[in-house]
Amino acid sequence: MVADFESLFDRLQLAGPDMLIDGYDQYNQQESDVVNITPDDASEEPSDTLPRADDFEAMKRHVLPDLPDTETEAETTFTWHIENWRTLSRREHGPVFECGGHPWRVLFFPYGNQVDSASFYLEHGFEGDPPADWYACVQFALVLWNPNDPTLFRHHSATHRFNAKEGDWGFTRFVELRKAFHQPWEDGTRHLIENDEAQLTAYVRIIKDSTGVLWHNFEGYDSKKETGMVGLKNQGATCYLNSLLQSLYFTDAFRKAVYQIPTEQDANRSNSAWTLQRLFYKLQKDKFAVSTNELTASFGWDTRQIFEQQDVQELSRILMEVLEKKMKGTPAERTLPELFIGKTKTYISCINVDYESSRIEDFWDLQLNVRGNKNLHESFMDYIQVETLEGENKYDAGEPYKLQDAKKGVIFESFPPVLHLQLKRFEYDVNRDAMMKVNDRHEFPDEFDASLYLSEEAKAASTEPWIYQLHGVLVHSGDFNAGHYYAFLKPTKDGYFYKFDDDRVTRSTMKEVLEENYGGEYANVANGGPGQRQPYMRGYSTKRSMNAYMLVYIRKSRLDQVLHGVQESDIPSHIERKITEEQAELARKKKERDEAHLYMNVGLITEKTFQAHHGFDLTNYDLDQSDPAAAQVHRLLRTMKISEFAATVAQELGLGPDQIRFWVMVGRQNKTNRPDQPIREVDMTIEEAMNKYGSRGRPFYLWAESAPKSDDGKVQFPDTGPAGGANAPILVFLKYFDVKAQSLTGVGHVYVRKQDKVSEIAPQINKIMQWDSSTSILLFEEIKYSMIDIMKPKQTFQQSEIQDGDIVCFQQNLPDLDSSTATYTDARQYYDYLLNKIPVSFYPKPGTEGEPFTLSLSKKMTYDQFSAKVGEYLKVDPTHIRFATISATNNKIKSWIKRGMNHNLQQILQSQSSYGGYATHRGDALYYEILETSLADYETKKIMKVIWLSDGISKEVSLPNLNQVCFIDSKQEPLEILVAKNGIIGDLVSGIARKLNLDEQTTRSIRILEVHGGKIHKELIEDFNVVGVNEFTTLYAEKIPDEELNASDDDRFIYCYHFDKEANKPHGVPFKFMLKPNEPLKETKERISKRTGIKGKLLQQIKFALVSRAMYAKPRYLEDDDVIFDLLQDGDEMLGLDHVNKARNFWGRAEGMFIR
Repeated sequence: MVADFESLFDRLQLAGPDMLIDGYDQYNQQESDVVNITPDDASEEPSDTLPRADDFEAMKRHVLPDLPDTETEAETTFTWHIENWRTLSRREHGPVFECGGHPWRVLFFPYGNQVDSASFYLEHGFEGDPPADWYACVQFALVLWNPNDPTLFRHHSATHRFNAKEGDWGFTRFVELRKAFHQPWEDGTRHLIENDEAQLTAYVRIIKDSTGVLWHNFEGYDSKKETGMVGLKNQGATCYLNSLLQSLYFTDAFRKAVYQIPTEQDANRSNSAWTLQRLFYKLQKDKFAVSTNELTASFGWDTRQIFEQQDVQELSRILMEVLEKKMKGTPAERTLPELFIGKTKTYISCINVDYESSRIEDFWDLQLNVRGNKNLHESFMDYIQVETLEGENKYDAGEPYKLQDAKKGVIFESFPPVLHLQLKRFEYDVNRDAMMKVNDRHEFPDEFDASLYLSEEAKAASTEPWIYQLHGVLVHSGDFNAGHYYAFLKPTKDGYFYKFDDDRVTRSTMKEVLEENYGGEYANVANGGPGQRQPYMRGYSTKRSMNAYMLVYIRKSRLDQVLHGVQESDIPSHIERKITEEQAELARKKKERDEAHLYMNVGLITEKTFQAHHGFDLTNYDLDQSDPAAAQVHRLLRTMKISEFAATVAQELGLGPDQIRFWVMVGRQNKTNRPDQPIREVDMTIEEAMNKYGSRGRPFYLWAESAPKSDDGKVQFPDTGPAGGANAPILVFLKYFDVKAQSLTGVGHVYVRKQDKVSEIAPQINKIMQWDSSTSILLFEEIKYSMIDIMKPKQTFQQSEIQDGDIVCFQQNLPDLDSSTATYTDARQYYDYLLNKIPVSFYPKPGTEGEPFTLSLSKKMTYDQFSAKVGEYLKVDPTHIRFATISATNNKIKSWIKRGMNHNLQQILQSQSSYGGYATHRGDALYYEILETSLADYETKKIMKVIWLSDGISKEVSLPNLNQVCFIDSKQEPLEILVAKNGIIGDLVSGIARKLNLDEQTTRSIRILEVHGGKIHKELIEDFNVVGVNEFTTLYAEKIPDEELNASDDDRFIYCYHFDKEANKPHGVPFKFMLKPNEPLKETKERISKRTGIKGKLLQQIKFALVSRAMYAKPRYLEDDDVIFDLLQDGDEMLGLDHVNKARNFWGRAEGMFIR
C-alpha cells in the first residue's frame, strides 16, 4: 500500500499543475497559508502530558485556550471520519454541523491545494451564498488524528471573522503528505494516516463581537453605517489635527458655540471660523470621511505644515485664541472661557508670621508630569506639591517681616466643566541633547474626584461635587520623530467609547481605552499566549509605544450642559444652504462632464461686451464670466442651428431674431482675434459652423452684430467682402482714448467704404460722441499689441490696408493740453502703458501701521513716477516714502531701494535667480515706509539697528512645545534709529531715548555693546563715530547695572557669553560682568543669577569656564572654590556659560505653529 501511495504521491509531484486541485475559487492564494498556527513542535510540553485526540474536552482545552477579554456565545466539537483517502476527489466537503445557529463544514484537499501537504479549512455550510450581512467571529482548531492510536495527531488553530466574502479560513499546509503516510509519526512506530483513514475533529467556538469589529479586515467597512459617525481624512501627517478636531467636535457645547460665530457675510475659504463650521456640519451630515483641506488652507498652512509633526497642545491653544477672538460680540462670547478655563492660586505663605503673597491665574489646560508618577492622582499631587523655603533660601516678606521660612506652591481654585489634561509624554533629554518620548506606565481612571486638589476655600464654596468622568483619550503611537495619533472618544453621556483613527470610526472596549493606553511594559508573552517571556527577549524593554498624551474629562454634574446634543436648529441656515448649493454645482458639473460629448462651448462677443472693454482687442479672453467685458460662454447642443442660437441671443438683447448676424472670430498671424466673415448659412448646426469656420484646437468665438429695423420693418445687413464689390463696405471697430480721464474704451462699430478717405470717418465719430462737427480728431490703427500706427487722413481705407474687423482708435486733438495734468497725451503712449502694465502690491513695512494695496503700474516707470502714484494713493508727499524688495522665501525685507538708481520698475522687481534657479525676491510686491523726513535727507543718515534689552538679558517663559518653564533671551525686534553719517554713539543713545521715551537718568546710564558671533566684540564709547560700526555686527543697548555704577577701583570686568557643549557654538545674549577679588565661583554664581535672571535648577545645570578668544581654544572649566578674579591670565579671556540652548526648535519645524 505504501508503495502504491508513494507512486501516487510521486506522480502528484511530477505531473505539474494539471494534476493539482483546481476550481477552488473561494480561497485566495495571496493570503497567508497559515493563520495563527501554533505548531506542535513549538510546545514545550513533554509528549506524555499531551491529551489523547479522542479525549475531546481535554483536547479542546489544549488547542482552544480561552481568549482574554472575550465572551463565548456558543461552541461545539464535531468529528469527521475520513475513509479511502487515496480514492477521494481533489476537493471534498465534510458533513454539515451547527454552531451558534450557523451551519459549518470542513473543506478538505486530500492531495493539497497546490502544495505537497494536505489542506483543511473551516467554511460556512450554507447551500448557496450566505446573506450579504452575515458574519461570525470564530476561534477554531482542526485536529487530524489516527483512530487506531489517538495519541498520534496534528493540530492547528486560528481565529477569523467569517463573512459572505471570506467564507472559509484554514491551513493550506496542514500536514506534509510524505511525512503523514511514509514516516513513523513523532519518532514512534506508526504512521499518522493508516489504512487510508483518519479522523478530523473540528473545535468551533463562536465569540461575541461586542464592538462590531472583532478580527475585522475593514474591507468595505462603513463607519457611518456601523457607528453613525464618520472620520477625517489624513492629508499626510495631520492625524494629530484629526484627533483634536474630533475631540472638540464631540464637545457639543463647543460645536454649538462655533456655529454661533457670524460668518454669513464672511463665508470665504480664508475664514477659519467658516471652514470649521463647514467641517463640523459635514461631520454631522456626510456619509463618508471628511477632508480637512479647506480648514488647513484657511489656517494659511502649505505642504510644509501639513507634512510636519506638530505639537497638539500648542495647536489647541492657538485654535482657542483664534476662535475666542472671532466670538467677541456674539452670543458665544463667554462659551469657551466658561467651558475650558479653570483657576490656580500660586502662593508663598509664611510659616511663622501671618503673611501670604499669592496670585490667581487662569489655565486652559494642565500639563502633568508622567515621569516619576504612577497614575493621575500622583501627577496632580506632584503639581500641587509644596516647597519649603528655609535656611539660605528664605523668603523676603518685606517690612516688617523680612526673611521668613515659608511654603511655596500651587493649589487649584476651580476646575472647568471640560478639563483638558496634557500628559508630558515628550521631554528634553540633556544627555542625548534631544527630545525623547516618555513611555512609562501612567494609569488614569474612568472617574476621579478633583476636590482632592482644591483649596479648602474652594471646597467650602462649592455646592456640587467635583467628580470628573473620562470622555476622551488622545493617543500617540511611535516615538518623537515619527508616529501616529488617534483618539478614543465617548460622544454621549452614557454611551460607548469609539476609536477615531483618521477616516475610520470603530466601537471600543474599556480595555482598549484604559489599559492599552497606560504605556509601560507589555504583558509577558510566549508563543502567542500568556506565559514567560522568551529567553532571548528577557534582557530587552518591551514598553508600549502607544500611550495617552491628552485626556478629556467632563464634570459629571455638568454633563447635560456640555453634551446636550446639537440640533438642526443650532446649525445656521446659511451653512446648509451654501453647502447644498456647492453640492448641486458639483452635481451639475458632473452631469456636464457626462454629457460633454453632446454639447460644445461657444464664446459670444456683443456690442455691450466691447463697450465695457478697456484694453487690447475686442475683449480679454482670460476675464471671469462675471466681468461685463468678458466674452460670454454659452453651452450649446452641437445640433443647435445657427438661426436658433441667433433667436436666443436676440431675445436676451431685446431684439428680433432677424436683427442678429454672427461673425466668426479668427486668430490672425499677429496674435490678435478679430471678426473675419459673417455666417450666412443660418440653417447649419453649431458643430458644422465650427468645423467649417473654426480652427482646430482653438475655442470657437462669435461676434454678434445687431442691425436696426428700417421704417418698413425690414433688416438690412451690409454686403461685405467680395459680395460688396470693389467699393465694398468694411466693418470697423472704434475705440476712444480719453486724454483727460486717461482711459481707453470700446465705442462700437461702423461701416466705411474701401475707397473712402480716412478723414471721412470723422463726421461719424463726432456724431456718435455728440461732439461739435469741427472737433479735431487724431486717428490710430490698433494693428497688434506692440504696433499702434497713426493713420493718414488723405489715404483711402484700402490704401491704409483696413479690412473687416480692424480697430481704429481716436482721440481729440488737444494741442493746448497741459502735459503735467496727463501722464499719457498720445494714444500710442497709453497703449504702451497697457502693454507694460502690471499689478504691484504695496505692503507697509513690518511693524508699522498701514494697509496693503495694489496699483496698476507700467514696468517702464521710473522710481519717481511710481513713487508719485503711491504717494497719490496714500495722500503723502512721494519724497517721504521709501521702498524695499520682499524676500521670496520668508517675506522679510530683502533690501532697500535707492532713489538715485537709474532703474525702472521692471528692473527693480526683477530678481536675480539664486542657486537652483529660484527668485531671491518677489516680482509683484514691495514694502513701503512713510518717513518723517524727506528721502533725500533720510539718505544722508545712517540707519542703526540696535536691540534694546528692556527686561534684562533673559526672562522666564513657558514653552508649550517643551512642556516646561525655562529662560530665554529677552531681546526684542531691533529698533531702527536714524543717525547722521558723521554722528557718534552718543547720537544713537539719544535716538534710543527719544524712541522709548526714557528719562534723563536712564539715558545717562545706557551703554552700547557691539556683538559678533554671539560674543561681545567691544563696548562702544560715547564719542565713537558710527561710521566705524561694522554692519555685520549686532548692537545691544542696556542700562548699566547699579552694581557696576558703584564698582570700586579693585573690581575688574569680564565679557561673558553662552555656549552649548562646544565653545564655538554660542547662543543667547552675551553680557559684561563685574568680578570681585577673593570671591569664589560659588558666590559669583549668585550675582550672575541676578544679572542674567537664570535661577534654580537651570542655574545649577550651567558649567562655567574661562575661554580664550582664539578660534579653537579649549574651555578651562571652573570649580565652585575657584576665584575667577585670580585666574584671569590676560584681558583676552571670557567667561563661558556652558548650557543647553533651550530656544532651539526641538520639533524640527521650519517655523512656529500658526493659524492666520
